Amino acid sequence: MKWLTMNKNGAYRLGVQLEEGVLDVEAALAARPAEGVPAEPLALLRSGASGLRALADYIADLRRSGLPKLLQENEVAWAACVPNPGKIICVGLNYRKHADESKLPYPAVPLLFSKFGNAIAGQGADVRIPDGTAEVDYEVELGIVIGRTAASVDEASALDYVHGYCAVNDVSARDWQMRTSQWMLGKTADGFCPIGPYTVTADEVGDPQNLGLRTWVNGELRQNSSTKDMIFSCAEIVSYISRHMTLEPGDLILTGTPEGVVFGLPPEQRVYLKPGDVVSVEIDKLGRLTNRFV
Repeated sequence: MKWLTMNKNGAYRLGVQLEEGVLDVEAALAARPAEGVPAEPLALLRSGASGLRALADYIADLRRSGLPKLLQENEVAWAACVPNPGKIICVGLNYRKHADESKLPYPAVPLLFSKFGNAIAGQGADVRIPDGTAEVDYEVELGIVIGRTAASVDEASALDYVHGYCAVNDVSARDWQMRTSQWMLGKTADGFCPIGPYTVTADEVGDPQNLGLRTWVNGELRQNSSTKDMIFSCAEIVSYISRHMTLEPGDLILTGTPEGVVFGLPPEQRVYLKPGDVVSVEIDKLGRLTNRFV
């Protein structure tokens, strides 16, 4: 299933992307009530497999009786596909070629840092370049959306705790990031974590280690790689993090970026993002996320 979050009257509501358009679940339930069908993103995540089944069965019933009026994408008030993640945990230097271009050794264990809720942004949102930085960079990343409480899970079962995946732009202010040994300051400015446009459930994505991922800046292809190049797989990452902290439904893990970022170029060739630039990140099966920098 491919679902999204909409802003409706100051609240987050659930939408489902169908071939014909976007189903507003709350509006559909108002017209055709049904028990146990989640209408909010967090309710869907917390309900686990039973909530997904109830939603899928409800949509199947709607198809049999006739779908209600659907929204087109330009009618959707997009929000971040996971609007309120409890934790945003990021993995640094997790692609071999990105580590190579950065002239840094491959890490022996996943290199973790965090972003916070203020950084979350959705499809089409403007991202403000903060005062005081001149080195804002893009990073396409595969996002893992946790669907079950995970504590000390082994690698073999780790992906059983994953609800789905989404595309993420791990926006980074490199001058702030490299000012100290801790990366957080350059990673979690307002709007520095656009995610979306959709969360796609794990069953529909299949193998997360076989996805192409790309970035365009003003239409120019900058990153073009595959999750096959990851140093630590999604299963390894989920297992590793769960051994150090409990993961809860709705937590978001960013799994690192491939080569092609501005920071990977020789210093004399680096042209960082500036107001007016439009950045699109895209991952196979997950859609394209586009934001303008202002």
